[in-house]
Amino acid sequence: MAESRLVGPVRIVGVGLLGTSMGLGLRNRKIETILADASPTNLRIAIDYGAGRAAQPGDQPQLIVVCVPPDVTAEIVARELEAYPGAIVTDVASVKLAPLAELRQRGADISRYIGSHPLAGREKGGPLSGRADLFIGRPWVVAAHDAISYQQAGPLDDLILDLGAIVVEMTPEEHDLGVALVSHVPQVISTLMARRLTGAAHSSLNLAGQGLRDVTRVAASDPDLWVQILGANAGPVRDVLVAYRDDLDRFIDALEDPAKPGAQRQVAEELAGGNAGVARLPGKHGQDRRFSSMVVMVNDQPGQIARLLNDIGELGVNLEDLRLEHSPGAQIGLAEISVLPEAVTRLTEELADRGWRIAG
Repeated sequence: MAESRLVGPVRIVGVGLLGTSMGLGLRNRKIETILADASPTNLRIAIDYGAGRAAQPGDQPQLIVVCVPPDVTAEIVARELEAYPGAIVTDVASVKLAPLAELRQRGADISRYIGSHPLAGREKGGPLSGRADLFIGRPWVVAAHDAISYQQAGPLDDLILDLGAIVVEMTPEEHDLGVALVSHVPQVISTLMARRLTGAAHSSLNLAGQGLRDVTRVAASDPDLWVQILGANAGPVRDVLVAYRDDLDRFIDALEDPAKPGAQRQVAEELAGGNAGVARLPGKHGQDRRFSSMVVMVNDQPGQIARLLNDIGELGVNLEDLRLEHSPGAQIGLAEISVLPEAVTRLTEELADRGWRIAG
């Protein structure tokens, strides 16, 4: 393991998923980590898991990371700035303009504050879900402003790199516009689609496949947290939703009378626009590289997925992505594997030779 960039200590305020994961990652690098939380139970759990130690009088942290809900982020950041005048303070809230504006209103010393946002997470929160590798390879936005210099903010970059994440520099405005499009609006759309299921017939829900599960996965997120996030970034989210409503209106108009001249062309153009949007998403390791998919039928028995992955490895093909779906009413699963396009034909033939059934 390379030598750590951070000197430490690092004080983490809030030991949920992100705070505990940071502590575990830093402790793996032998960096002194101080933990604080409003919940004595959560604090004890995080300490027991090895994420750091409890705060003590006389602590002098080099860097403070505030990991609390958005509606109290600025309040806690201001408190930490006042309590530790020698420390740089950051937060990991998913909006960046609102905390900075509130800190300015409070008259806080923002020459020692810089907001940040790691784009990493899991379906479950809390200290029990913490993982030392949570941030590896993930983008971590540093939202600089004109009151703090690059040199002063250096410890934050050191933290990000020590945890294996990728530094992404943006202004607070750019960040909030970006996450509105790629995170906050998808949450709203996923939620609204999932709401359509509440009154659906069971016979319809039994037809659900992986596509519906993909669209609605994030709809299971914590409503209390998302009320805060959407409220704090309401303007950019509303702008994207208005444009999305216009897209829906065009689709609805075209489907009202599919035989109307131009209706099918309108539908085709909207669908093609979606294809173009998906093609712009970065692929593995942030590369703009496309992969080809193939579907392998897998018996619903122990060890079958392991055997498939082992066979792919023995054939010298790198597996780029994997998704599993169960076939309703049948004792088989469908493994959709993504590989480089030039590997598809050979892999299909050689897996078939080994007894695997290739769908399609």
